[in-house]
Amino acid sequence: MYERVPHVTLKSIANNPDIKEGMSRQEIDAAIARHADTELLYDRPYEDKKRIRVAGRFTVESLSPHRPAAFSVGEEEASGTDVNAYHKTILDNLAKAGVQNGWRNERLEFASLAPHPGKFIHAEAARRNDDGTSARIAVSVGPQYGTVDADWVKDAAREALRGVGFDLLLVCAFGFGGRASEAAGEFAPEGDDFATVAEQRQLGRLPVLLVRMNADLAMGDTLLKKTGTANLFMVFGEPDIAIDPAPDGLVVEIRGVDVYNPTTGDLRPDNGVEDIALWMIDTDYNGEEFFVRHIYFAGSEGKPDGLDPYERLRKALRAQIDESAWGSLYSHQSRPFPRPESGKIAVKVVNHYGDEVVKVYEV
Repeated sequence: MYERVPHVTLKSIANNPDIKEGMSRQEIDAAIARHADTELLYDRPYEDKKRIRVAGRFTVESLSPHRPAAFSVGEEEASGTDVNAYHKTILDNLAKAGVQNGWRNERLEFASLAPHPGKFIHAEAARRNDDGTSARIAVSVGPQYGTVDADWVKDAAREALRGVGFDLLLVCAFGFGGRASEAAGEFAPEGDDFATVAEQRQLGRLPVLLVRMNADLAMGDTLLKKTGTANLFMVFGEPDIAIDPAPDGLVVEIRGVDVYNPTTGDLRPDNGVEDIALWMIDTDYNGEEFFVRHIYFAGSEGKPDGLDPYERLRKALRAQIDESAWGSLYSHQSRPFPRPESGKIAVKVVNHYGDEVVKVYEV
């Protein structure tokens, strides 16, 4: 609940039907107040000392600190030098760190990595397969400030398929749009083995791995020297979701997250939800923005209190919340919700590394 104040303009006074000639000042003020619009003061909510505020006001934050970008008068984009420096930083760290998935001994390492003069393909790398053959890998680096959408993935895949073609495409980005995973699946070859790709390039088939870059990469070399090369480039699989009908509409159940092996391209189901920190549902996805309408915690369910990361918050709010309502937040199965008018829902899953994936389903 926010404070409200009257919003009076000269136009509203001039068009006020209650103001007549000969009225007193007090009568004029009363007439203005009756017809004045109301303005909400969003930075001045009423305070209730009997309630505990769990979340503050929402803010929009950027990555900080920034690397300086040189702008000239009239320019709308950073200079090519700044873009090249950004790509060089990403590629240098990618060559050292490789691509991980959170599992030991499953890291994609490169024998070589060099810049590539393409529009969407910014580097080409090589790795040795277990059978002694060499695999060519294309690397597409997403924007420094922004997300990679489905169109970017498609354009990068088409560029990687031209000419001799590559055996694998890595799309690296700080964030991915909801349709990016679906676009990557359109180019997936029939076989999971990278060695079979050469036979399917002419059919427009190419394995595409979406690689999430750690935000530390945008914060300069000082922080990277402290964190080393751990978890800078992570490939995150798709959620294993079951959608079932219910008397009140639909119920979503999460069973885990499929795991990609970046060294072979194999996709295998995860053992459960232990690696999931939380999952969210947009129960009426509009195809553009993800609105959090349901949220559930998964990774802490059934753990002792000492290992529950939300223990302190739960104890602090014990007297102010319904324990059954709090318990419903720890679930692998959603509450029932009506069928969406858009015909689509979106599920976002976040693991304990902070990696997230969005999957869109037509229902």
